[in-house]
Amino acid sequence: MHILVIEDDARVAGHIGKGLKAAGHLVTLEDDGRKGLLRAASESYDLIVVDRMLPHVDGLTIVQTIRATGDATPVLFLSALGEVDERVAGLRAGGDDYLTKPFAMSELLARIDVLGRRGPSIVAGTRLSVGDLDIDLLGQQVRRQGRAIDLTAREFRILAYLARNEGRVVTRSMLLEHVWDYHFDPQTNIIDQHVSRLRQKVDRGHDAPLIHTVRGTGYVMRAGA
Repeated sequence: MHILVIEDDARVAGHIGKGLKAAGHLVTLEDDGRKGLLRAASESYDLIVVDRMLPHVDGLTIVQTIRATGDATPVLFLSALGEVDERVAGLRAGGDDYLTKPFAMSELLARIDVLGRRGPSIVAGTRLSVGDLDIDLLGQQVRRQGRAIDLTAREFRILAYLARNEGRVVTRSMLLEHVWDYHFDPQTNIIDQHVSRLRQKVDRGHDAPLIHTVRGTGYVMRAGA
């Protein structure tokens, strides 16, 4: 298998690379989150091993971004963060497995073998569009009618999730699970507050709104009435 390893600890990365190569795998190493994300988004791999804590772009963001493009490449998280909530966050972000540091090479190889039995990855584009709105998933940039819209990281994730589900109702519980990575009380108004700010940035000044409220349920994104 061709495996992308994104790990900023040179000693750990070297240990992993040596072990994977000895097992017959082709390995590409990156020590920076931004470079790792570019690799993952632009090249095809059979499996990705990614550290949670990385410079410039963290592991969760890397996986969330490639999953947003439709890339189903198996992902194994490596992390010194071993608490249950941390593992759950990794899996909800799109990871397929989570291995806590320090780890035995034999266990890493066994987990990789299991993940490698999955089918080939599905790679889609790195852009989404709804009406006159364009979303660059890789660059995390948004434009409407060519005008750049400045969003926070959380607002961008909400917008991308709504756009991926264009025409389908997205409940508050779905947003909490996929954007916040945890289960919260769906009655909380944290979602409404974020969506309200997002709507101001995306729809204000335009005759045709893209983000619509479904009373008592959630939201739907669609072009036109």
